[in-house]
Amino acid sequence: MLALIAGTGALPGEVVDCLSERPLICAMEGFAPDSLSTDIVFPLEHLGSFIADLKARSVTEICMAGAVRRPAIDPARIDAATMPLVPVLQQAMMSGDDGALRAVIGLFEDSGLTVRAAHQIAPALLPPLGCLTEAQPSEVDLSDADRAASILRAMGAADIGQACAVLKGQALAVESIFGTDWMLQSLTQRPDAGGGILFKAPKPDQDRRADLPTIGPGTVSSAVAAGLAGIIVEKGGVIVLQRDRVIDECNRLGLFLHVRERAS
Repeated sequence: MLALIAGTGALPGEVVDCLSERPLICAMEGFAPDSLSTDIVFPLEHLGSFIADLKARSVTEICMAGAVRRPAIDPARIDAATMPLVPVLQQAMMSGDDGALRAVIGLFEDSGLTVRAAHQIAPALLPPLGCLTEAQPSEVDLSDADRAASILRAMGAADIGQACAVLKGQALAVESIFGTDWMLQSLTQRPDAGGGILFKAPKPDQDRRADLPTIGPGTVSSAVAAGLAGIIVEKGGVIVLQRDRVIDECNRLGLFLHVRERAS
């Protein structure tokens, strides 16, 4: 049996739509999914009891999908089943995003649960290789993607960011803890004539079972507002939400969406 630990945003709903059977829908307190009714809501302070509940319900696999911010842990709420997990949770709260997720995944695996990625159980979420739009990237745009990939490799070594904007080999902006939309918003007042690409890819050594980067229709609108010419993503490493709508919006607005091979 599969349990989906759903966060906010459109991804959990799209995952469920791709499945032939509805999974057990779970959510951490304060981060309920936007479009799904939940079967279990749990506070982080009861994580140990939540894991025991999953096993009692014959759950063998879990998938984590959707956005979740790091909540503050209230020591007074920690129950007996979660107390042994506190050292790992404390370390996770002080780590980067990938480090934190690896720690949480380890807790589930140590309890005998198999952690599956959203794109493993719903492979249609990953776009195919090549340009998916009427507009096509130029040789300069493709070169900028190479430069962007090298920037993300350097950022990934510090467990920071999954996106950057590049123009003619120069970094216009890099993603921080505030996310891609915030990064693109920072470019809306840029003093030049525009152009450049948004590039998204996972961190080089990222555990791809959670927090795979995503784009959606809102990303297209934000890229236009930022004056960019298009979006380039890594094949097998970026989920495209509402793909048909994303492609239609790119075509309507004159942006390209290109899926390139994973950088070696």
